[in-house]
Amino acid sequence: MNIQELDNKYVAHTYNRFPIQLVEGKGSLLRDENGKEYIDLSSGIAVNTFGAADREWQDAVSAQMSKLSHTSNLYYTQPCARLAQMLCERTGMKKVFFSNSGAEANECAIKAARKYAADKKGSDCFTVITLKNGFHGRTITTLAATGQEEFHKYFQPLTSGFVYAEPNDLEDLKSKIAENKVAAIMFEVVQGEGGVLPLKKEYLSGMAEIAAKEDILLIADEVQTGNGRCGMLYGYMNFGITPDIVTTAKGLGGGLPLGAVMFGEKTENVLTPGLHGSTFGGNPVCCAGAISILSRLTDELMLEVRKKSEYIFKSFEGAPGVKSVSGLGLMIGIECEKNASDVAMACMEKGVLVLTAHSKVRLLPALNIPMEELSKAIEIIKEVLTK
Repeated sequence: MNIQELDNKYVAHTYNRFPIQLVEGKGSLLRDENGKEYIDLSSGIAVNTFGAADREWQDAVSAQMSKLSHTSNLYYTQPCARLAQMLCERTGMKKVFFSNSGAEANECAIKAARKYAADKKGSDCFTVITLKNGFHGRTITTLAATGQEEFHKYFQPLTSGFVYAEPNDLEDLKSKIAENKVAAIMFEVVQGEGGVLPLKKEYLSGMAEIAAKEDILLIADEVQTGNGRCGMLYGYMNFGITPDIVTTAKGLGGGLPLGAVMFGEKTENVLTPGLHGSTFGGNPVCCAGAISILSRLTDELMLEVRKKSEYIFKSFEGAPGVKSVSGLGLMIGIECEKNASDVAMACMEKGVLVLTAHSKVRLLPALNIPMEELSKAIEIIKEVLTK
C-alpha cells in the first residue's frame, strides 16, 4: 500500500486531507512525492513561522536534543526559564505556564480565571463569556467555549458555564454581564476558524473598559493570531488593550508542539503547586525552538509583515471573483464568488497551497515568505478565481 492507502486504513478519519503527500520543503516551497513544487500559503495552519526546514530553528532544536530532550517539570531547565523570561519581557506579563497545545493553554486560562473569581467573588462566579463565531479548541471544555453550534453536535453535555455574546456588539456584551456572574471574557482579535473575522478597535476598547470596571478578567486567545501573525508580536497589541491572561501556541514552537499561558499582575499567583500541570509542557527541545522563533520576531520583521499584508489586501480588494477581504497581518480571508473548497483544490493543482475557513479562502503564509513567491502565488489565486 502507498502512504495514502496506509493512512486511510490505519489513521482515524478525522480529517478530509488534500490528495497529496508532502515529503520535503524549504522555506515557503514544498514538494510532494512526485517532485511537484508548491508555494505554501498555509504554513501548517500558522505553525511554521519561518517556513519549512528553517536552518536557525533546526540548529537550536538539534543542539538541545543532543544535550537533554526531556526532564519533566520536577526539575529546572534553561530553555524553559529563558523562554518564559523572553515572553514576559516582550509583553509585560508576569508569569508563564507551558503546555503542549492551544487547547491546553485555553483550558489552563479558564481554570485560572475561575480560581481568581472564586477567590475574589465566591464559587458561584464562574461564567466565561466568549464570542459567537469564536474557536478555542476541541477538548470538551474548549468546545464549550467555542461559540459555534456546529462544533457542539454529538458531544453533549459540554462543560457548563459558558455564554456566547455577539461580536462587535457592546450592548449585547453588557446584557450578558448583567445576566450572569462573570469570571472572564475570552476572545480572539481575529476569529480565524470562524471566518477570519476581525473585532473592531472600539469594541475591544469598550470590552476592556467594562472588564476593568467590573473586575472581570480579559483572556486573549492568541493561539493563531499571536507570534507575529497579525503584524505585532501579539494581536491584541494592535488595539492598545492589556489582557489579564494571554494564551498562545501554533507559531511559538515553529513546528514543535508548545502552548503558553501568560499571566498578568492580577493572575500571576492564582495557580499554586498541585493546581495544574503538564508532563511535556516546557519541554526543553520545544522551548529551544521557540527561543529561536521569538528572538527573530523583531520590529523590522513586524513591519515587513504589515507591508506584505497591505500588498495582499490591495491585490484582492475589488479583484474579479472576490466579494470581500478580511483579516489582519498575514491572517487573511478572501470571500470568493466561487466555492472556497473548489478554489483551494484548483490552487493546489496549480501549485499553491491555501486553506479555507467557512466560506472563505484563508491565507496564512510564513512571515518571511519572499515577495517573489508571494506575488506569484497571488497571481495564481486570482487566475483560479476568474476561470
